[in-house]
Amino acid sequence: MSNWHFKILYDGECPFCLREVRWLQRRDRLGYLAFEDVSSPSFDPSPFGVTREELLGVIHGVFPDGRLARKVEVFRQAYRTVGLGWLIAPTGWPVLRWVFDGLYSLFARYRVRLGRLFGRSCVSGSCGVSDRRRDRA
Repeated sequence: MSNWHFKILYDGECPFCLREVRWLQRRDRLGYLAFEDVSSPSFDPSPFGVTREELLGVIHGVFPDGRLARKVEVFRQAYRTVGLGWLIAPTGWPVLRWVFDGLYSLFARYRVRLGRLFGRSCVSGSCGVSDRRRDRA
């Protein structure tokens, strides 16, 4: 039986995502976080009521009762779960919440390009985000 308090649904093909997941895993000494790679071929998004494309577009998290969190709220919950909520608390303040969610949306949209600028490419060479853009063309 798992005792996780919050599960992060992350893109395992994204180097930024992997770096954050590994950082959180090291700090999760009590095992209260769970992680699920939505880019895995065996991943089934149906229990979460969203599509794989939605999950690859922005980070999602899920509470044990099934409620979903999106964008920066995922990080607020994850950091709170590992006892570091104070680090990210300002992102939830009423005036700043929409600013940080907007900035995260921009980051999520351009994370593949940003990764290339920083010398990081997707693990398999193509993130889910870039695959979606290629499909639209």
